[in-house]
Amino acid sequence: MTLQQEIVGNAMQMAVVNLNPGQTVYCEAGKFLFKTTNVTMETRLSSPSGNGNGGAPQGGGGMGGMLRQAMGTAMQVGQRVLAGESLAFQYFTAQGGEGTVGFAGVLPGEMRALELNGTRAWFAEKDAFVAAESTVEFGIAFQGGRTGRSGGEGFVLEKFTGYGTVIIAGAGNFIDLNPADFGGRIEVDTGCVVAFEEGIQYGVQRVGGLNRQGIMNAVFGGEGLSLATLEGNGRVILQSLTIEGLANALKKAQGGDKQGPTGGLFSTHVG
Repeated sequence: MTLQQEIVGNAMQMAVVNLNPGQTVYCEAGKFLFKTTNVTMETRLSSPSGNGNGGAPQGGGGMGGMLRQAMGTAMQVGQRVLAGESLAFQYFTAQGGEGTVGFAGVLPGEMRALELNGTRAWFAEKDAFVAAESTVEFGIAFQGGRTGRSGGEGFVLEKFTGYGTVIIAGAGNFIDLNPADFGGRIEVDTGCVVAFEEGIQYGVQRVGGLNRQGIMNAVFGGEGLSLATLEGNGRVILQSLTIEGLANALKKAQGGDKQGPTGGLFSTHVG
């Protein structure tokens, strides 16, 4: 059952979701705006199982099933803690008729509804997730290894699988690209990647070599030492505003900017 939703607004968009009787949508804690009175709200630590039951207990009955469920929930929560994500999800279900729920991101920018058909997963930068119907499974993908250590933002990704609609949000304006239209590969600021389809190869590379020009790029270019690379044939969503750029602009407006002329390498990083 396709999620009926409309994204409204300009500088700070929100998603208005219309639920059919019995239909469930869930969001990351803190992304909820409003709901009609016939929509129930429940907070849980577990994400949905992907079978459309809104996260009902799985794993069979008895003590063994309860233990497996508890261990699965603990692993999910542990992954989200390591990723810096919210601990809990909020579930909304329409009772006795149609209902309406509103959601929003946390930064000025756009939202996008992605449709999953069970064949391709989507990956997104952390904090991009806003809401999804209960047939969509939320997970954490650790990029790990050399890519994660050198890339910063690229270490932890959100992963969406299953069927149905998932709504994501980012900062500034969005642009949709396919690396295949640009010779099969694009290089972008690591903070500008919002989401990409499964099949796209995501990596991080050093900006130039350890020579004079490489050091100039890193120190004065504003990009730091690394760029994200996206290769393959598939959909990529980029954002025009990075969180670090917004944080530095706010600090500068408050007279607290310490970045000066040194650019990305020595930029003030607000955690």
